[in-house]
Amino acid sequence: MSAIARLHTASTAFRPAFRALLERSGADARKAEAVAREIVDDVRARGDAALLMWTERLDRRLARDVAELEVPARALRDAFEGLPRAEQDALSEAAARIRAFHEHQILAPHMQEDALGSRLGQQVTALDRVGLYVPGGKAAYPSSVLMNAIPARIAGVGELIMMAPAPHAPPPLVLAAAHVAQVDRVFLAGGAQAIAALAYGTATVPRVDKIVGPGNAYVAAAKRLVFGQVAIDMIAGPSEVAIVCDGRTDPSWIAYDLFAQAEHDEGAQALLFAPDGAFLDAVEAQIDRLLPGMERRAIIEAALAGHGALIEVRDLDEALDLVNEVAPEHLELSFDDAEAVLHRVRHAGAIFVGRYTAESLGDYCAGPNHVLPTSGTARFSSPLGVYDFQKRTSIVICTQKGAAVLGKTASVLARGEGLTAHARSAECRMNG
Repeated sequence: MSAIARLHTASTAFRPAFRALLERSGADARKAEAVAREIVDDVRARGDAALLMWTERLDRRLARDVAELEVPARALRDAFEGLPRAEQDALSEAAARIRAFHEHQILAPHMQEDALGSRLGQQVTALDRVGLYVPGGKAAYPSSVLMNAIPARIAGVGELIMMAPAPHAPPPLVLAAAHVAQVDRVFLAGGAQAIAALAYGTATVPRVDKIVGPGNAYVAAAKRLVFGQVAIDMIAGPSEVAIVCDGRTDPSWIAYDLFAQAEHDEGAQALLFAPDGAFLDAVEAQIDRLLPGMERRAIIEAALAGHGALIEVRDLDEALDLVNEVAPEHLELSFDDAEAVLHRVRHAGAIFVGRYTAESLGDYCAGPNHVLPTSGTARFSSPLGVYDFQKRTSIVICTQKGAAVLGKTASVLARGEGLTAHARSAECRMNG
């Protein structure tokens, strides 16, 4: 029998067990931060030399200088052209769909005129340079290249610098995706040392304005440490899915959906909510039947045993209430007329509606971004998008009349705060 937990909301033991599922230990994060701090400080102080040393030590990649870690643009093109036609078409189709969706997110400048004749508006500009981190520890992620780079390109970012760990030969699909997504420069380096190089710059790696892309605990810790020196997208935790099912979807489909998240790494979380205990029994039976044939069985097994659960609820309404407590990265609503209850879901990174909408489609090619808030941060965070690569600048243009009228209000408030220079700055323009 599988080791995945079984919970029932009617049980008095449910609340403590459910709370334990949602709480992730901070011990590993503190350990990762201590290691990352040493690496970040070293790269900040010694630049290329430290980047080379840590890349050799942690990625097992030898290089005489950082220039050897950079992949020539021609090699990116060759990687794409060397792929089988099916993989070329899949990358191109996924890129086209991601591009089409994100083009609707472009922020537009605006200007309005008020009753005083003054004009107030907003200017929108793209970031100059962005660093893309593409993980490469337990799997290759060409999809992450597309999801990070394409919105940045649509936003108008001037230069995209990609960092990707590659202890062995870099995966051709990852390099090909960088070509398709028009990444400017690619370095084969990962971990906290790559984040530090992007944040502070070295003699070879240019300093960026923002770092985006998920990574392991050390990457997350490094992003936390450099935040403020550069912008970051989010602190990404392990991948997670919550599935709400009425008990009428094929249980093998649901088992595979749980596996799809669990196979990312041992820390991933997969939760299933259903009002039918017999259906949960059937899903558990499918887990036992299908798991031995999975290529990443050990990882899936560890994730399900450590962080997964099959949860029997009273009804779908209770399931949706619990989902809002979880605020999952991915949410599947696997029941009829699920679209009618979308308004009930207040906290989720992405929602996959209906029995035929597998979350894995969103990972690769549906169109919306797969870089999503994790660890409950969907309560206040959003998916990565074009807007993450654009800045907004306020514009104020006052007429003489506007300066006179607004000056009175500003003067009163400024003197109320005891800031008389502010008041006089406004007052001296009131009479022209």
